Amino acid sequence: MRLKIRRLDPTITLPTYGTDEAAGFDLAAAHDVRVPPGQIVLVRTGLVIQVPTGHFLGIFARSSTPLKRGLMIANGVGVVDPDYSGPDDEVMVQVLNVTDAEVQVTRGDRLAQGVVLPAPRVTWQEVTEIADVTRGGFGSTGH
Repeated sequence: MRLKIRRLDPTITLPTYGTDEAAGFDLAAAHDVRVPPGQIVLVRTGLVIQVPTGHFLGIFARSSTPLKRGLMIANGVGVVDPDYSGPDDEVMVQVLNVTDAEVQVTRGDRLAQGVVLPAPRVTWQEVTEIADVTRGGFGSTGH
């Protein structure tokens, strides 16, 4: 899959995959920023990424970021829709500092990973009955 990408700053590096079999490409900070304890900060990537129609760009935490940095993706998973690709629609990463100390993010720090995923459109078929068995409620496997 080929995506269009625009660097808002020509010195920003393009996203890369850490290994040949990595599912996600790394997204890095485009600037230095301090993240106070317990706070959420938007970190710019300096990139506008055009996602193909019928897909979305999921922004996930890198597995090492919470453990090594104490930062989590604040909204769980960021979603970049295909229509968020105007000239200044910069991809940003919401990070939450879960530590008791300020965390310094430095330009070039890899904070998240992006994965392009299909996003099929659904239509609804309303029915009066849907399944034969109830599993037992939220969080239950029925056992």
